Amino acid sequence: MARAGRSLSQSLPVAALVLAVALCAAARRTCAIGVNWGTQLSHQLPASTVVRLLQDNGFDRVKLFDAEDTILGALKGSGIQVMVGIPNDLLADLAAGGKAADNWVAKNVSGHVRDGVDIRYVAVGNEPFLETFNGTYLNTTFPAMQNIQAALVKAGLADKVKVTVPLNADVYQSPTGKPSDGDFRADIHGLMLTIVQFLASTGAPFVANVYPFISLYADPNFPLDYAFFQGSSSPVVDGGVTYQNTFDANHDTLVAALRRNGFGNVSVVVGEVGWPTDGDANANLDYARRFNQGFLTHIASGQGTPLRPGPVDAYLFSLIDEDRKSIQPGNFERHWGIFYYDGTPKYPLSLAGGNGSTLKPARGVKYLDKKWCVLKPSANLADQKVGDSVSYACGLADCSSLGYKTSCAGLDAKGNVSYAYNIYYQTMDQDDRACDFNGLATTTSVDPSTGTCRFIVEIDVGAAAPRSAMGVAAGWAAAVLAAFVLSVLL
Repeated sequence: MARAGRSLSQSLPVAALVLAVALCAAARRTCAIGVNWGTQLSHQLPASTVVRLLQDNGFDRVKLFDAEDTILGALKGSGIQVMVGIPNDLLADLAAGGKAADNWVAKNVSGHVRDGVDIRYVAVGNEPFLETFNGTYLNTTFPAMQNIQAALVKAGLADKVKVTVPLNADVYQSPTGKPSDGDFRADIHGLMLTIVQFLASTGAPFVANVYPFISLYADPNFPLDYAFFQGSSSPVVDGGVTYQNTFDANHDTLVAALRRNGFGNVSVVVGEVGWPTDGDANANLDYARRFNQGFLTHIASGQGTPLRPGPVDAYLFSLIDEDRKSIQPGNFERHWGIFYYDGTPKYPLSLAGGNGSTLKPARGVKYLDKKWCVLKPSANLADQKVGDSVSYACGLADCSSLGYKTSCAGLDAKGNVSYAYNIYYQTMDQDDRACDFNGLATTTSVDPSTGTCRFIVEIDVGAAAPRSAMGVAAGWAAAVLAAFVLSVLL
C-alpha cells in the first residue's frame, strides 16, 4: 500500500462525540460498519452460525470474496447487505464474452436476490492491479466489469446491484507524501481513469483497501504512533491541514486523486481495514485492539477525513482467522480476524466507537474432544525424526504462531514441537494416526496452553472431508516455520 501522509484526528467536544455516536448507532446505514467474511479455513463454522454471529454483533453489511451458495443461502432474509466477490482467476473468462457473465449473474446474483438475499455490490476481482501480479489482470478486469454490468442490466438488477472492483491502496500515491498531491499510479493511470469513469456513470463506489499495518511492516522506520488514532509525534502538514494518522492521509490521497482527474463526486468505500494479531512482532492483541477501536471511534464520530468530512463506509478486515490463507506476504496473513477460528472474540471491541456492548461470541459452537497431541517426555530432541516430523506437520497445518515475537515465541524447544504436533492433530480432526509421528507423540487431556500461546481444540465440523495439503504456499511455510523450530531445537 502507498504510504501517503498522515491524518488529522480533530477532537470533538465530548457531548458532540457522544451525540454523533448515538446518531450513528441509530442510523447504521449512515455510519456503516461492515466486515469481510473469508472462508480459507480448514474447519469452517456453519454458515448459519456465522450469520447469527454477524447479527448478534450488529454488522449490517458483509463483503464476500466468492459467491458460495451455502453462505448466500444463509444470508437470505438476514437484513444484511452483501458485497459478493468474483475471484481473479475468473476474470479472463468473464472478459472474453457476455455469455459467461450472463451465466455468472444468473447463478450468483439473480436467483439469490429473488430468494431474499440483499446483494448490493458485485466486486469484480480482488486487488487485481497489485504490482506483485506483474500485470496479469490489467487487460481483463475492466472488460469483466463491463460484461457483469451488462448482465445485470439484462437481469433488471442494475439499479439495485452496483459493479465495482476492490483495489489496493497502491493504485494511488503522492510524489511528495502530501495527500493533496495524490494521483493514480503512472503505469495504470489511463486504465484507472477508465474504471473511475465507469464507476461515476453507474453510481458505484471506488472501493479501496487501506492497511496502516502494512506500512509499518514494510518500513521499520515508519512512526508507530502514526498508524493509530491518538495523535502522532510525526504528523504530516499539508497546507492548512495536519494529518495525525495514516488512515486519514491515505484516504485523502485517494480523494485528491479523484478530484485531480475530475471525479471528485465519486463515493469511496473502504473495502478492507484492520490489524492482525499474530505472526509478526507488530501483530498482537494490544495493537489490534488499539487500531480497530481507534478506527471505529473515529468513524463513529461522523467527522470523516479532512478532504471528505462526514460518514465513512468501511468493512473491517476480517471476521475470523483463516488458517489456509497464503502466508507469502507474511505469517500475519492468517491472523486478521477480530474473532478466533471458533468465533470467540479476541479482545473487547465496541462497534459503536467505545460506547455500547463489546463483541459477542458465536453461539452453539461444537468442538472435538478436549485432548491435545504433544511430544512424548521421553523423546530425544536430537533425533532426526523430530525435525522431519515438525516439517511434515507444519506443511499440512498452520504453524504461523511460532516465530519471533509471536504469541508462541515463549515456548521452549519441546513446546515448539508439541505445538506443531497438536495443530496438525487438530487439523486432521484428532485422527489417532495423526498423533504418532513415528512414536514421538502422545495425546493428553491436560491443556498445554501457556501464557499467550493457545493450543487449540478444533471445532467439530461433522463428517469432514479428508484434510489435504494446503498448497504451494504451505510448502514454503513449512520450510520457513520448520527452520525456525529446528533452530530452537539446535
